[in-house]
Amino acid sequence: MARENNFIYGGQAVIEGVMIRGRTCYSLAVRQRDGTIAHSHGPLNSFLTGPLRRVWFLRGVAVLAETLTLGMKALHQSANLSQLGQDEEPEELSGWAMGVTLAVSLVIGIGIFFVLPLLVVWLIDPFITSDLLSNTIEGLLRLAIVVGYIWGIGLMKDIRRVYAYHGAEHMTVHAHEAGLPLTMANVRRFPTPHPRCGTAFLLTVVLVSVVVFAFLGRPDIEWRILSRIVLLPVIAAVSYEMIRFSGVHQSWFIARVLAAPGLLLQRLTTRQPDDDQIDVAIAAMEVALATDAGLQYPPPPPEPVEAAGEPIDSSG
Repeated sequence: MARENNFIYGGQAVIEGVMIRGRTCYSLAVRQRDGTIAHSHGPLNSFLTGPLRRVWFLRGVAVLAETLTLGMKALHQSANLSQLGQDEEPEELSGWAMGVTLAVSLVIGIGIFFVLPLLVVWLIDPFITSDLLSNTIEGLLRLAIVVGYIWGIGLMKDIRRVYAYHGAEHMTVHAHEAGLPLTMANVRRFPTPHPRCGTAFLLTVVLVSVVVFAFLGRPDIEWRILSRIVLLPVIAAVSYEMIRFSGVHQSWFIARVLAAPGLLLQRLTTRQPDDDQIDVAIAAMEVALATDAGLQYPPPPPEPVEAAGEPIDSSG
């Protein structure tokens, strides 16, 4: 979400930590059970970060695919690291296990947020005379489910901590985007919402889907379900371009209008972090910046400097 030489840095909150996506790598910083901050980094998928990333609309699909896979990987790593001590090694998640987990998560997510509202409306369709009204009610139900889900999980103690790390990530990105040194005082100057947040992307997908599906009529239920699934990548691509535009042109009136719903929803998905959580977010950003620059993090200690001349013999 932050820009450096036209590159946009972004990230997400994870279990007791923050992940930052850099140019060529992702970084992860996690508060471990002994109070220390563990940090690591890894390469990004070269296919999803290659030429595809520069093609309008296709890049939205690439970003969605990378967000899902990288987010799942970072969540697993952070869950392991947060339960370890300083000298313990985390357990790695195999490729097939991550694939199965991601597939199951996608099926459940699409089922709850896209198919379920459609089935509810299908049951009451005999009492609805207008195709437009039927599809609009479906979209409003989908919006209510998304907002209700976000609000509901926010009541859980562990999720509230994730939301605080979410706020710390946004504040740190704001500070870096403003060109300020990543210090506690500078990060504290900024708000927790950010226009290029993943929450804003999710809400934009829902709102765009309301408009798109509203004009598809009421074919047989099988075709209606298929249309919701097939058009999801298209809706995600359009939504990404809207989020990217509003984030890059934050001073424009139209960009502020587009960003407003996502910023409002972030009142639910972000919390004011404590200093320890901001320290973790700063560490994650510093790891990403150092790795992109080809530097070691933390930097190695300086070499000892020997005094010039002969050593003094004080043996008497």
